[in-house]
Amino acid sequence: MTTNSFEDERCLAIADNLERIRAALADAAAAAGRSENSVELMAVTKTVPVEYINYSIDRCGVDLIGENKVQEFLQKQPLLHLDGVRKHLIGHLQTNKVRKILPAVDMIQSVDSLHLAQKISDEAAALGVNADILLELNIDAEQTKTGFSEEAFASSLAAFSELPNITVRGLMTVPPLGLPDSELERYFDGIHHRYESLKAQHLPGFDLQILSMGMSGDFALAVKHGSTQVRIGSAIYGARIYH
Repeated sequence: MTTNSFEDERCLAIADNLERIRAALADAAAAAGRSENSVELMAVTKTVPVEYINYSIDRCGVDLIGENKVQEFLQKQPLLHLDGVRKHLIGHLQTNKVRKILPAVDMIQSVDSLHLAQKISDEAAALGVNADILLELNIDAEQTKTGFSEEAFASSLAAFSELPNITVRGLMTVPPLGLPDSELERYFDGIHHRYESLKAQHLPGFDLQILSMGMSGDFALAVKHGSTQVRIGSAIYGARIYH
């Protein structure tokens, strides 16, 4: 890349964005009386070209990435510099794609049904591995979003404890769009309450360490309400370009 190229300008913007976001995360954690190390930053790489992902890894220290789509990640994977980088699937996962993605990622965050968890359990057993997952909650039961409703979540916990070859490492959520800050805080607080309540139960098959909530526009509020991992894409890499 030449020094005057568009690519160089975008790389510089990525570096600046990451510096600003890390500072904002540290401030949000401090304001909540927490250590900045209690919140980790995931770089969401949906639609981001490989060269920019690699730049953020090699030059900016990104060590956790999240992809939304199985096929997109599998196409990028051979070209990515992934030594020491954890890879999570954060988008909706169809059961017929579990076999493809399970060996390629370190965690599946978007487990939104018992049926999907059963499929992951079966495929993990066939591979002789243990799959780490998060349960995706949709506590307001927004129709356009995936995730467990309040009722389905409560009724499925015992069944999760009985599934072999998976460990529930925590919860994730995507809040409804357009909520005012007061409602967003109520939503995040509700998820946090459920996380702490579930953690206190010490259920078999559960080892809760991650509360994944907060994105580019709301991560400070999520940290205020207990998030341990924020998923940030456009605020790092710029607006997504869909082809």
